[in-house]
Amino acid sequence: MGLSINQTVPDFTAQTTEGTIQFHDWIGDSWAVLFSHPKDFTPICTTELGYMARIKPEFDKRGVKIVGLSVDSLDNHGAWAKDIEETQGTALNYPLISDTDFAISKAYGMLEADVEGDALVRTPADNQTVRNVFVIGPDKKLKLLLVYPMTTGRNFDEVLRVIDSLQLTAKHKVATPAQWQQGDDVIIAGSVDNEAAKQIWPDGWQEPKPYIRIVPQPS
Repeated sequence: MGLSINQTVPDFTAQTTEGTIQFHDWIGDSWAVLFSHPKDFTPICTTELGYMARIKPEFDKRGVKIVGLSVDSLDNHGAWAKDIEETQGTALNYPLISDTDFAISKAYGMLEADVEGDALVRTPADNQTVRNVFVIGPDKKLKLLLVYPMTTGRNFDEVLRVIDSLQLTAKHKVATPAQWQQGDDVIIAGSVDNEAAKQIWPDGWQEPKPYIRIVPQPS
């Protein structure tokens, strides 16, 4: 079974390129992005890992930790990291988990529970479902799940946009509309009735329909 939004994500101990981590402890009071890969030395994943390294300062500004995962060995991770730096122009600056026993991939619903064998002889096609993005809150609950095919590189700028929305709506009683970008107008959350909304927005709101109440983004 896969994970559901607002479900507490499984904790785990893992070997990474930056040492052993206990996942929930590693997250601490931060937000986190875990993004997974079916195999080392795959072309699309190489570009993704390099791009994430390049934009890591954007995640840092938002208090978000990032960690990759691949169903391969630490030795291969080390060699792959050299290829990533050479071809993408940015060295890895975040941990990459080794999941050779498939335990994390299974716990996170990316591989079936009966998968077994030597990770090194499995092909990317065998592990093609291990291409997810998990955004996790400080409460260790899943806030966003994206699943990508092997042939489509992931849009991590969209992940940043969603994190901006998640962090805004966690602090304020609003929701963000389609195509929202930082600074755009937002919508008063449906859980806030008009009497409560008047206390928060005494200047009122735009109301094209009673269920669509538009206000400027809270600062």
